[in-house]
Amino acid sequence: MKTPDRLAPEARPLVDAITAAFPDIGGTVTDATEARRILAQAPASPFPGPAVGEVEDREIPGAPDGPPIPVRIYRPEGDGTEPVPVVVFFHGGGWVICGLDSHDNTARALCRDAGAVVVSVDYRLAPEHRFPAAVDDAYAAVLWVAAHAGELGADAGALSVAGDSAGGNLAAVVAQVARDEGGPAIARQLLVYPATDARQKTGSFEENADGYFLTAAACAWFREQYLGPDGDPSHPRVSPLLAEELAGLPAAHIVTAGCDPLCDEGQAYARALKDAGVPVTESRFPGMFHGFFGFPELLEDARRALADVVEVIVSSGRDRKNDGDAGGWAG
Repeated sequence: MKTPDRLAPEARPLVDAITAAFPDIGGTVTDATEARRILAQAPASPFPGPAVGEVEDREIPGAPDGPPIPVRIYRPEGDGTEPVPVVVFFHGGGWVICGLDSHDNTARALCRDAGAVVVSVDYRLAPEHRFPAAVDDAYAAVLWVAAHAGELGADAGALSVAGDSAGGNLAAVVAQVARDEGGPAIARQLLVYPATDARQKTGSFEENADGYFLTAAACAWFREQYLGPDGDPSHPRVSPLLAEELAGLPAAHIVTAGCDPLCDEGQAYARALKDAGVPVTESRFPGMFHGFFGFPELLEDARRALADVVEVIVSSGRDRKNDGDAGGWAG
């Protein structure tokens, strides 16, 4: 018997439309190049990106043995006289697809609504560049942003890492790497339906395996591309939920969608962080799907999720201002 549709009624037409336009990854499409080609031909968003003060494409130094990393820097409107929070953003796409353009509207919205500098990172993709290339690029980008915050008009003490899906995985992993490697200091980690357990054995993987845009088959294919045939899904820099120690990590905000194969692992990461003494806030949307965060023009839940994330970014700057009564801002 078919499981009743748990998707919010306003989301069902959108899920059906984007599913029809998206490559059938892990099904009829099993080649990364073909998946990217199909995705490039999909209709562009009819909604213009939010206006921000300035957008700059540039390259920054990569990891010690890696190539330069393309980034897109979004600066908010304003005179730039006071340092603002800064967000290092990692796009989703299973570590295989998507990039700066696919997540341009999201980065713009974060910049505009939070009044923050956003640095969107075009990390290397699998299978051409398998784990740990994306992690290396992500950490290199955070190091660069922290070191160049003044140049960006940002406060290095109000630095957040953020991402959706595979990007949420990278944000969570980089927060752990920064703690273990002695910096840089990260104020917040903002994880939107993050991949935190690559073993892919949770109840939501079975319950939401098909019919809600992201499928379990696609998740398995993404993991195979990212790790290769001999990769270890239990490695803590692949599955941050499985790290031996979670204490000492930055405060986290985690967004989950009830009709998403990744729902359970996102909520499990929130519980694990709380158990380790890390401050955590959550935004749970039972009737939403993986990807809903990118559609605030169409979905009230997406607008609420975006507002929640923006408030956490703003709070990082507010906390720094309060701290500044004693020590000042580190611009």
